[in-house]
Amino acid sequence: MPTVISTESFSSIIHFVTAANSSSFTQAAEQLGVSKSAIGKNIQRLEHNLGTPLFHRTTRKISLTTEGEAYLASCQSALETLQMAEMALRSKLTEPVGTVRIDLPAAFGRSVMMPVLMDMTKRYPHLKLTITFNDRIIDPLDIGFDLAIRFGAVKDTTDLVARKLNEQHLIICASPAYLSAYGTPETLAELSIHRCILAWRGGAPLSWLIRNGEGKDVRLKPAPFHQISDGDAMIDACIAGAGVIQFPEALLRPHILSGKLVPILEAYNPSPTELNVIWPRARHLLPGVRFIIDELIALAAQKTFG
Repeated sequence: MPTVISTESFSSIIHFVTAANSSSFTQAAEQLGVSKSAIGKNIQRLEHNLGTPLFHRTTRKISLTTEGEAYLASCQSALETLQMAEMALRSKLTEPVGTVRIDLPAAFGRSVMMPVLMDMTKRYPHLKLTITFNDRIIDPLDIGFDLAIRFGAVKDTTDLVARKLNEQHLIICASPAYLSAYGTPETLAELSIHRCILAWRGGAPLSWLIRNGEGKDVRLKPAPFHQISDGDAMIDACIAGAGVIQFPEALLRPHILSGKLVPILEAYNPSPTELNVIWPRARHLLPGVRFIIDELIALAAQKTFG
């Protein structure tokens, strides 16, 4: 059965958070309109229930213990969740509110997702975003986001939920200047004499996904001439004539249409890869998180993401 938090326990948490933020039982009592002894007794009761001291106490001041700092972070996160839920109910769920933390792939996030997300914040001014950019593989044990966008198939786990937005086509490209200088490769074997630009992740270059002669998708790791950790920088380097890259077509299409890049080795393009929205598994999603998921799914159905 789920644990029920009593009114007394909740009051103790409020007293603890207020005292921790003000670094004073006296100031906490003044802010909450109660006596200093009530603050002290409630926090002592909380420490007893938790089985650990939350404050270092001297005659002049109080300060958090290591356990107290960790507990304060959890309490503040829980109170923020309650506050956002209250705001949503007061607005009768007519619009999303609160802060949503979103983690995006660098190049795709900046060029494709950011305009979409900024449009949401224009339409819903109470929706706040904390956005980070990286291309690392999601670690369920180190989840620091409400939502993430990632390429590649992702299976639901006990920690994560994934919903496919669409399929992305991977293509190989080079600039006209590069092809003029080094020639156009016709086979995968010829890549060994070309300047391949590979993504650098976790101390090693990432492989490409290609379709082999038997029509199967396999991993290929060309000899890297350049290794770059940022997707935007990889595309810029390719346009500048530094080498050959493999990227989702949705990101390269504008440069292809403008003549800055040329698709090559098209017979080796693999089957489409998935674009997924991912979020930590929880019993309930905050309204702002649910709203963004629903919006992304609707936009994907309209072919917004290529």
